[in-house]
Amino acid sequence: QVQLVESGGGLVQAGASLRLSCAASGRAITTYSMGWFRQAPGKEREFVAGINWSGGFTSYSDSVKGRFTISRENAKKTVHLQMNSLKPEDTAVYYCAADRTFEVHTTPDYDYWGQGTQVTVSS
Repeated sequence: QVQLVESGGGLVQAGASLRLSCAASGRAITTYSMGWFRQAPGKEREFVAGINWSGGFTSYSDSVKGRFTISRENAKKTVHLQMNSLKPEDTAVYYCAADRTFEVHTTPDYDYWGQGTQVTVSS
């Protein structure tokens, strides 16, 4: 079993930056692909960024490409999402997810999920 806990969310103004962290406990996630998803009220949960088991491949949604960066530290069992140039449309609950599939995938069929952290971006 893997437990995931997100942190780093908050209220910021447009143009600001936030760094989300996802701390894993339980079994090692070294060989797991990891992803970040977000969900705004009244909307479906959507893919934001993903990273494969080795960290050698990343994927981003078009809406965040160039602004967000996903990274992982397997030894620390931690995944990060650096968010720069935040926009009001980025406001959502952000979820960390882990899957035993080695390679990143964008569909929300991950094996483990965190409880989410709120990110609010004001104008």
